[in-house]
Amino acid sequence: MIQVAFRALTALAAVVAAVALAGCDADKLAPNGRALAPLSEKMLATMAEKNMDKGSPILVRIFKEESELEVWKKNRDGEFALLKTYPICRWSGDLGPKKREGDRQAPEGFYTITPAQMNPNSNYYLAFNTGFPNAYDRAHGYTGSELMVHGDCSSRGCYAMTDEQIQEIYALAREAFFGGQKEFQLQAFPFRMTALNMARHRNNPNFAFWKMLKEGYDDFEATHQEPKVAVCERRYVFDAVAPENATKPLTFNPIGKCPAYRLDPAVADAILDHRRDEQVKMANYIARGVETVPPRTGIDGGMNPVFAAKLASYNVFDNDGRTYQVAGIGAVPGALPHVPNPPGASKLMEARDASTADAAATTSVPMPPPAPLPKANRVAPQGTATASRSLDKHSGPPAAAEPSVAADDRLVKPKQSVPSRAAGVSTPLPPKSEPRLAKNASRPAPAVSHPAQPSQAKPAENEDKPAELHTAYSASRPSFDTLPGAQPVVPAGSFDARWSALR
Repeated sequence: MIQVAFRALTALAAVVAAVALAGCDADKLAPNGRALAPLSEKMLATMAEKNMDKGSPILVRIFKEESELEVWKKNRDGEFALLKTYPICRWSGDLGPKKREGDRQAPEGFYTITPAQMNPNSNYYLAFNTGFPNAYDRAHGYTGSELMVHGDCSSRGCYAMTDEQIQEIYALAREAFFGGQKEFQLQAFPFRMTALNMARHRNNPNFAFWKMLKEGYDDFEATHQEPKVAVCERRYVFDAVAPENATKPLTFNPIGKCPAYRLDPAVADAILDHRRDEQVKMANYIARGVETVPPRTGIDGGMNPVFAAKLASYNVFDNDGRTYQVAGIGAVPGALPHVPNPPGASKLMEARDASTADAAATTSVPMPPPAPLPKANRVAPQGTATASRSLDKHSGPPAAAEPSVAADDRLVKPKQSVPSRAAGVSTPLPPKSEPRLAKNASRPAPAVSHPAQPSQAKPAENEDKPAELHTAYSASRPSFDTLPGAQPVVPAGSFDARWSALR
């Protein structure tokens, strides 16, 4: 009876605190169904398998470079164990701490999340405030506000998790508060702070800051207990306790001098051994000259590969002329709308522009007039569509432009070779005519045509056909009771529903 009453009072306090929160959405602050959605049977089964109680404490870790969020939960043995890893749909800015309002940086550091920071009525489905700026941030004069972990897939200094994922994360936090946890810790890192990753980022201007964060990271890795965090002399201090025979409790001033303290004896041995091992590993990596990570120039934020794979992909060429597909924002049917500074798009667009420029330079090189092909050799292979023609400067002014064949028409590539442009011959076609099809070949579907430029020669059909472009929506649609072109049923607010209008 007492436990039920406690849970009810805790829930009421969380709702009242959320109403007082000036977060992402302050105009309709009332409880709603999404904030009270129960945990799924699958999640409850996972907890049972991992020896966890529904209301036991949680701890959250975020990694920018990997675009992942971890939820850890205390098991019945008293240690935190990894419950689930969630892919981050979008984060903005760069690796490194947030320093000023408007810099689009998602924060890094150790933050405390209370029920008052939970926002059940966020404009982004559900959210909780990271608590930026914390004591460390304020000691350095960093500014910013309303930096959230929320739903959807858009970020301006936040961590966007999609609606479905934030609903489960929110429910896990809610149940932990119902179980008696007064606050949970959020640890936000630039990457998984292993010795190898630290060596890879040793030339980054934020390296000193990251070495300080790694102390707290190592404490948790060594003990699987939530590290105690304090700030003094404008730096983080972890798991500090008062010296033996101290008469006063420890008091930390974020901008003042650190008091005398020692590492908590209960975890000191495990922490010191782990820190020492990590320092030796990092030194060995550096001595072996492990390659450093180049600076991230012109890239705003990141996205987990599971979401980046849903973006339109296009083909680029390597140094050997082989094609491969990369994910990005491409102007192809079914592509997602353009996003300012999408992750990795700048370099990918440069590669695509370079390949386009090379192709244009190749087609603009003057070519000698091709020799006429004997009539007997003009027979196209069975089932092959020919769409090549030559421009002969001796045949008078060029004829009117003929419609070009779109790449999506999927003309069948000849199985046997035909004379190529490199050999100085091509198959002329009459002007003002559609591409001729071989006998019994099916006519391609109509496509939007673009007039050919009279000053440039059209590539021969027997040249290598560009690789087909595939988007996240190229897969065949379900056939059960679905009209042609109908949209599949997806949950409202999901990643797919966000972009369904452009399919």
